Amino acid sequence: MAAQVVKVKRRASLTLQERMYLPDIFRGLAVTSRHFFSNLWGFIIGKPRIATVQYPEQRVEYPAAFRGMPVLVAREDGSERCVACGMCEIACPPRCITIVPEETDREIERHPKTFEIDLSRCMFCGLCEEACPEEAIVMSPDVEIACDTREGLVWNKEQLLQSREKLRPRLLYIREEFNKYESAKDAPTDVIGATNARLGQARVSGRPPA
Repeated sequence: MAAQVVKVKRRASLTLQERMYLPDIFRGLAVTSRHFFSNLWGFIIGKPRIATVQYPEQRVEYPAAFRGMPVLVAREDGSERCVACGMCEIACPPRCITIVPEETDREIERHPKTFEIDLSRCMFCGLCEEACPEEAIVMSPDVEIACDTREGLVWNKEQLLQSREKLRPRLLYIREEFNKYESAKDAPTDVIGATNARLGQARVSGRPPA
């Protein structure tokens, strides 16, 4: 297909009205004023027309798929589920997770003596959550991590621990997504795979392929 050449006509100079930009300025102010007074009237009559959240008195309930800061899941006795395997530490792209393991007398044999996450480096990617075999670290709905110093953004194990009840929506979401992956893992995903699957089924049944 041959390229089409389009000639653009450009005027050498703008008119006085165009150089002053006054029509465009007044047109923009008219749009802004219309929205402002329309929304103001909605608040006066008690029927707001925009979704304004009065933070921090009002909070947004995030969906289970939302990825906030990573946290540790606590057991019923308050201890961490983490077994200090180091999978999340290895999977973390910015290397913001630091784990120092130690032996324990409990049935899990090992747990983290130190578990720290540098939230100033965390990119909230969720790879630590995917790598964890124990559902011990998940992405929470928490996003309020502002601090005055860099040191304050390094959270330790005690700060990261959250109850299982609070994280239940996220844990259920993880399991649901994992089950979808497991059910689709063996399904053919391309034309060649689907054809081979049909041919194999035809050979087994003795019928010609569809």
